[in-house]
Amino acid sequence: MSAKTAEECDALFEKYANAGQLDALVGLYEDDAVLLPSPDQQAKGREAIREALGGLLEAKPTMKLQVIKSFTAGRDMAILYNDWHAKMTGPDGDAIETGGEAIEIVRRQADGTWKFVFDDPYGRG
Repeated sequence: MSAKTAEECDALFEKYANAGQLDALVGLYEDDAVLLPSPDQQAKGREAIREALGGLLEAKPTMKLQVIKSFTAGRDMAILYNDWHAKMTGPDGDAIETGGEAIEIVRRQADGTWKFVFDDPYGRG
């Protein structure tokens, strides 16, 4: 399923992350998109994003994303601000809780769906 609105990108990210669906998660990003999986890392392009998100899914996250505001530039670009929270299992088996305040740029595709261009989960923190 593809995002039909800019805000739906986050709803689908939450859904696919919680379900452990890596292919669907990666499909939410443009081919040359950028994800900052941590404040000091950059994953550019789908293969790097796949690797970064694969690491996230290994932790079996339960995530909640809430778009708190969005702005559209023209008909084809939007910026999203979302607050997110996740519970997951660390490599040692201990429970981890984390969260952040994200900034994301999404773009409408030729088929009318929306995809991430830039995803910074810690951009406002």
